[in-house]
Amino acid sequence: MTSTVPAPVARTADGSALQAVLLDMDGTLVDTEGFWWEIEAEIFRELGHHVEESWRDVVVGGPMSRSAAFLIEATGAAITVGELSVLLNERFEARIADEVPLMPGAERLLNELARHNVPTALVSASHRRVIDQVLRTLGRDRFTLTVAGDEVVRTKPHPDPYLLAARTLGAHPSRCAVIEDTATGVAAAEAAGCRVVAVPSVGLIEPAPGRTVVGSLEDVDLAFLRSLIVPLN
Repeated sequence: MTSTVPAPVARTADGSALQAVLLDMDGTLVDTEGFWWEIEAEIFRELGHHVEESWRDVVVGGPMSRSAAFLIEATGAAITVGELSVLLNERFEARIADEVPLMPGAERLLNELARHNVPTALVSASHRRVIDQVLRTLGRDRFTLTVAGDEVVRTKPHPDPYLLAARTLGAHPSRCAVIEDTATGVAAAEAAGCRVVAVPSVGLIEPAPGRTVVGSLEDVDLAFLRSLIVPLN
């Protein structure tokens, strides 16, 4: 986990109740969810197995250990979770070595949050090595804090990564807006007690109490995020 932690605050300078914005990475800020699936399919082809398209909704957004275990069990491939995880990380890092495509609206939103000094955390199930490589494109200085999946005992769909991010930023989870693209990530953020903006990348996510679904980050700005948090008394 890397961070530059601000002093705890109850209210931002303009009186907003929003204390922090916590963002997922793959499929939310960078257009990489498809890369993971392509690499998984490629590796299993080499092992003599086919991955079903319907399995994509099962593995997306979760910890690598869960995704790897599911695919190994589903295909019967002769490979361990540890061996598969190493292959997946190595090939993903190679795939994004030159450039990481940003999701529409990502750069504008990050710039706006930075311009208004909103405490911002990148909270991902990806491993630290992968996050650090993606940060070369996203810009490390745009985030107050980054949390990787291999830095917590329980990653998404458990609430731990978001609870850790909120606590480290000195924010209450209910005063944090989380932006996620998968049902797994949404479940983690909601279990932590955060307000959630879902921008679905794979699979359907329905609106629900405490959850707003939008079509793109182009629909999200700071005013919108502030409007999600009930003002403090």
